[in-house]
Amino acid sequence: MNALFKRRSIRKYIDKEVSDADLELLLKAAMCAPSAGNEQPWEFIVVRDREIMKRVSEFHPYSKMLHQASAAIVVCGNRSRQVYDRDYWQLDCSAATQNILIQATDMKIGSVWLAVYPEPDRIKGAKKLFGLPEEVIPLAIVSLGYPQEEKKMADRFKQERIHYNIWGGKKGME
Repeated sequence: MNALFKRRSIRKYIDKEVSDADLELLLKAAMCAPSAGNEQPWEFIVVRDREIMKRVSEFHPYSKMLHQASAAIVVCGNRSRQVYDRDYWQLDCSAATQNILIQATDMKIGSVWLAVYPEPDRIKGAKKLFGLPEEVIPLAIVSLGYPQEEKKMADRFKQERIHYNIWGGKKGME
């Protein structure tokens, strides 16, 4: 649980490479995520090429940290693995992305979630840059590197957002 509370978006990195073994562990964590009907619709692209990472900023306005990143993981949903008549890939791939972020924190690797889906221009740009087939949709890009910045743990707990039994229900109400 400690990594859950310590996780923060890290956008500044030192010049130190994230190892292949560490990247594999992050991907194993991603694939431990729950998925609807055990669909496991995820696909991942590991990006180490700095020129490719820099080109992300051509379609993603908040991706400048990739210029310093050691690596990135593009999290995609493969709709051809769909079991149900509804799209659950966004939920499943979001859980996988969160697992990457938490595992990275536990490994003292800085990370930040760059949303691609549902922004049409970002989706189109990512599909083109990474050569994605039609049925594969990019959800997010996770920037990775060893932190140059340190952020304090954020306390985001808000008691007033908790309801018991019904909307507006208070703790201890019968």
